Amino acid sequence: MSTDDTRDAIMVATYEALCEEGYSDLTAQSIADRTDRSKSALFYHYDSREALVADFIEYLIEGFDARVERTREQPPLERLAAFVDWFLADPDDDELAFHTAFLELRAQAPYNDVYREKLRESDDILRTVVEDILRDGIDAGVFRAHDPESVSALLLASFDGARIRQFTLGRDEYLETVRAETVDRVLADVLAADVEFPDEASFEFPRDDRLVDDDGTTDTADSDGTTNAADDDETTDAESDTENTASNAEGDPTE
Repeated sequence: MSTDDTRDAIMVATYEALCEEGYSDLTAQSIADRTDRSKSALFYHYDSREALVADFIEYLIEGFDARVERTREQPPLERLAAFVDWFLADPDDDELAFHTAFLELRAQAPYNDVYREKLRESDDILRTVVEDILRDGIDAGVFRAHDPESVSALLLASFDGARIRQFTLGRDEYLETVRAETVDRVLADVLAADVEFPDEASFEFPRDDRLVDDDGTTDTADSDGTTNAADDDETTDAESDTENTASNAEGDPTE
């Protein structure tokens, strides 16, 4: 198996473990159990659980960049509509489980420099994506002249807050209200005269097809789920040093 295949298998297993067990209960063993490798084999590739999770965030960022590229040829208004629909979509059970686990992970950022840097990189990419769409829209004449950086920050803060309240409080109305008010109060001031924001985008923002199939189900790693029994009982200093208990926090990654 190639290095890329090995990484893909570990990353998919990490995604599955986060969905099923959450961040607090995430261990190297729970990841190894979803691959054909032992726990000790994971530490051949990663020095610690922290390093593995940091690479998982990088993996998500790489996938998001590729997904954005697939939308470049679409008109800027449709790209923005697709982004809004994606960000404020009502999640299915797997997506909800993953987003909830990621909230736990983000709670570590104030105390973990590695996580914080990766999550800041993710945030910068999200903001840049929206800024680029807004600039392209200005050039295309569908948006009035405005400050894309300020509008992007406002949009993402609003969307982020709505999603977190939906995840943590189970109040779907936040997603619906924020989308409607964003269109009526924010984008109405940005849209050029006689341009209307679509009620629904003409295309869907692409899924990360490395992690989920076209039907939205988890793309399970190619594995028989076996591990080396002798390794199951092993504990490593690298893992125990990075096991933390997470608390609630606001924020969102590039999922």
